[in-house]
Amino acid sequence: MLWALPYNQSDGKDQNEQQDGNVAATIDVASLRKRFGATRALDGMTFTVQPGQVTGFVGPNGAGKSTTMRVILGLDKADDGRALVGGRPYPSLPYPMRVLGSLLDASALQPGRSARNHLLWLAHSQGVPASRVDEVLEHAGLADVARRKAGGFSLGMRQRLGLAAAMLGDPEALMLDEPFNGLDPEGIAWMRGYLRALARQGRAVLVSSHLMSELQDAADHLVIVGRGKVVADTSVADLLATASGDRVFVRTARPADAAANLERAGAAVTWPDQDAAGPSGLTVAGLTAEQVVALLTASALPFTEISAHRVTLEQAYLDLTREQVEFRAEPAGEVTA
Repeated sequence: MLWALPYNQSDGKDQNEQQDGNVAATIDVASLRKRFGATRALDGMTFTVQPGQVTGFVGPNGAGKSTTMRVILGLDKADDGRALVGGRPYPSLPYPMRVLGSLLDASALQPGRSARNHLLWLAHSQGVPASRVDEVLEHAGLADVARRKAGGFSLGMRQRLGLAAAMLGDPEALMLDEPFNGLDPEGIAWMRGYLRALARQGRAVLVSSHLMSELQDAADHLVIVGRGKVVADTSVADLLATASGDRVFVRTARPADAAANLERAGAAVTWPDQDAAGPSGLTVAGLTAEQVVALLTASALPFTEISAHRVTLEQAYLDLTREQVEFRAEPAGEVTA
């Protein structure tokens, strides 16, 4: 069930039929193309954000994420293609914040206004009562600072205020750009749980972030982009399974002997921490975990761990986008004074 608003939205439903029956709106992006002079920002960007899940929107700097979100909101006009929210262009919605709540820039506020007055100004534009402002301030953990000037807020507090603004209209879809920025560990954990809770209510949630570790715990689906187009559109589970492959991780006090033994049996072995003292980890491809156990046991080679190899979301992301990076720095070891 969506958060209940203390007012009747029926005056918008005849123009916003996707709200009937609390059916959440999808975000549909189809064949978007956009140039800024000689720069091609979007090159056929296409994806759909489904209700009931958190979709991570990720890619290197310059991949087209911010431009795509601005086109969805009607802040930029695409040269070709379309972007719809609940089947309609966002600017055509009579009460757009009731359909899609968004946070693109946490600093986009009047610094001399209090947090509450900032939200009251937005609420008035959408026909939202003042009581809803107090609700979202409470949900965002800002009730105690509601009358403080927003200009004095930390980045993390401005992020919470931006999220409160996005939730003012009790929207069916959310679009957030880097919502984890500036949050302390407690705030990150809160944001992660909050996003998952919004998706469980049936909302479509699109989150752009560079923090892969947070998306691994928060996102159900990923749209990975590079150079203005989609590189991968997949569930987090499928991406991690594909990137991990049928590999086995082995930890042993005799890595050199274990590697030689496994290679003789036809395995491909990598030894990332070869220079480390003490037990090391090997990654083995071409043998099952049961075969690895049998071979090492038969050769009386000790091991303390054998498990399915699993890459992190960050590793899988870097592998996918390696050729999509527009601005690449030198490795730290190669930098000269």
